[in-house]
Amino acid sequence: MPPADCFDWVKKDYIDKAPRWCSVDLRDGNQALIIPMSLEEKLEFWDCLVRAGFKEIEIGFPAASETEYEFCRALIEKNLIPDDVTVQVLTQSREHIIARTFEALKGVKNAVVHLYNSTSVAQREQVFRKSKEEIIEIARFGAKLCREYGEKTAGNFRFEYSPESFTGTEPEFALEVCNAVIDIWQPSAENKVIINLPVTVAESMSHVYASQIEYMCKNIKCRENVIISLHPHNDRGCAVADAELGILAGADRIEGTLFGNGERTGNVDIVTLAMNMMSHGVDPRLDFSSLPEITKAYEKLTGMSVYERQPYSGELVFAAFSGSHQDAIAKGMKWRGEKNPEYWNVPYLSIDPMDVGRQYDGDVIRINSQSGKGGIGYLMEQKYGIDMPPEMRESFGYYIKGISDKNHKELMPDEIYAAFKQKYVNNFSVLDVTAAHFKQNGGKTAQITMTVNGREVYGEAHGNGRLDSSSDAIKKALGIEYSINTYYEHALERGSKSKAVAYVGIDTKDGPVWGAGVHEDIIDASINALVSAINNSTLI
Repeated sequence: MPPADCFDWVKKDYIDKAPRWCSVDLRDGNQALIIPMSLEEKLEFWDCLVRAGFKEIEIGFPAASETEYEFCRALIEKNLIPDDVTVQVLTQSREHIIARTFEALKGVKNAVVHLYNSTSVAQREQVFRKSKEEIIEIARFGAKLCREYGEKTAGNFRFEYSPESFTGTEPEFALEVCNAVIDIWQPSAENKVIINLPVTVAESMSHVYASQIEYMCKNIKCRENVIISLHPHNDRGCAVADAELGILAGADRIEGTLFGNGERTGNVDIVTLAMNMMSHGVDPRLDFSSLPEITKAYEKLTGMSVYERQPYSGELVFAAFSGSHQDAIAKGMKWRGEKNPEYWNVPYLSIDPMDVGRQYDGDVIRINSQSGKGGIGYLMEQKYGIDMPPEMRESFGYYIKGISDKNHKELMPDEIYAAFKQKYVNNFSVLDVTAAHFKQNGGKTAQITMTVNGREVYGEAHGNGRLDSSSDAIKKALGIEYSINTYYEHALERGSKSKAVAYVGIDTKDGPVWGAGVHEDIIDASINALVSAINNSTLI
């Protein structure tokens, strides 16, 4: 049961500032890999974490293996630790391990020595078969040794203590053990102590953990000089909730990993936590603006893969395949461009994908047989400058969906653009206007030279404008019937030498048909669009 009178965290609506972050990718994350990282891989991962803005990084268990020891020494001896970054190392409460740990840290600028021992009922009864008093003595013994070795080793040291399996420990006993360690370390405003309260194994719902954290925060000694840290594991799939509610309950610091790698079901995912805060307007004090690059580095160095639907970092988390979703996103982006609102509020997108290095084409608007005109049209406009009339967007949308359905595949933007050009743009497959001349005489008289399947044909007609008179000339010369229902034009790029694109829709006895024309001259572009529409029909 949660400790009594420890529900003040319920009254808080949101996290108003980022916690202190400690990445444990190089220790907890590394020991969970099928093949732990080599020294060179750990050094590359270290650089990635530093670039992301981590100021505290747990680098390993130096007494556990030669690689762990050499990694620690390499960081120190090669001067790879920035002045504002603190390394953290783990140690058990055993003298030869503590001695080896401080040997590895000799000469470090700033380090946290992280001491732990198990305190849960299950560990006490089944593994150690020791009484509460004996468990407290293990913690006190290690705390004293850490203090003694810290005093005689070159370097600047702070201390952290974890009652491992905190969630399986009676809150009153966890408090007693932590206070015993605090009595030995004597924290001050200049040298604070970290008390880490891990969800070593998740055993309850998140609100119970939050109340346990609040109980510790309210009752621990020297609270003003103690940093309460959390290390949630994800056995129940609740690590993010445990961390967020734990922060509301008073915690100051989070230990976790990129993308949640760790023992069993993993640690808390720091990317998700940090981006959750950013989505509520809180600066997470970590830089994930190049998240795709961080993801690639992580996958390469660990051999793990980031799930496609993993929040913020998965390949498909921003992807909208559904036509209705795409349409809403496209309209939301247009509204945002018109209104320039203070806050992000685009439908179906919890944050701006560009904040984490993602793009709208290829990452957000993804095209398959479920897609619709809105998404396809938005992609064509944003990536290629093709702004089709609404009716043409609908027609083209069905065309692209048909291609995707027939081939049972997603279509990439370049494939969609290629399909657009092949079907609609400057289609001279049957009819081709090779010359057009115009006379001004109360309107426009068009004199058109064309070829139909290689046979030259001449046509002339008078109309209200150049496109209208050209259309009449073609109809008269070829003996066909249709009417122009839509005409639209725009420049493809900015600048005096940019090409123009024109769109023409015609009504035929078989229904509406579309064509597009591209040319430096807008009149030529409009005639090309008309010719393309005719060639897409069954008129000739």
